[in-house]
Amino acid sequence: MHHLCVELNMAFWLMKSEPHVYPWEQLVEDGETHWDGVRNYQARNIMRDDMKIGDLVLFYHSNCKPPHVAGVAKVCREGYPDFTAQDPNSNYFDEKATPENPRWIMVDIEPIKEMESVGLPELKANPSLDGMPLLQRGQRLSVQPVSAEHFAIVCKMGGLDLNTL
Repeated sequence: MHHLCVELNMAFWLMKSEPHVYPWEQLVEDGETHWDGVRNYQARNIMRDDMKIGDLVLFYHSNCKPPHVAGVAKVCREGYPDFTAQDPNSNYFDEKATPENPRWIMVDIEPIKEMESVGLPELKANPSLDGMPLLQRGQRLSVQPVSAEHFAIVCKMGGLDLNTL
């Protein structure tokens, strides 16, 4: 059982994965994974500049019905070049990516705790989550910030107490 103390300088994030591509259960089975294939500059910059070891992540299943938060993960390796961008056989290949200028970045995450599924409709219905980037119209980023307050509320909705993770 992991015990994390929530630190003052800790940041909180939400990362989206389609369950048919990489579900929460696969992360649990793998023990950790690299978060490859992000091809949006804003999301890349978050991974490159802002995500630190120990930051907590809401693991969000997107493109399913309903989309939902499935668990809490933790950043275990800070940003480094996404090697899939330089692999011609990868779906995420980018011909402009080179070893000198890798263009794309990934981080590694590891699972901390599964939670009761918290669906998008439930998130939208909770007035305490007003202003959460995920719930704003047009917000499509696959990696996005979450305030400490919103993170704690979502954990509670999923049956987890942030202080006992």
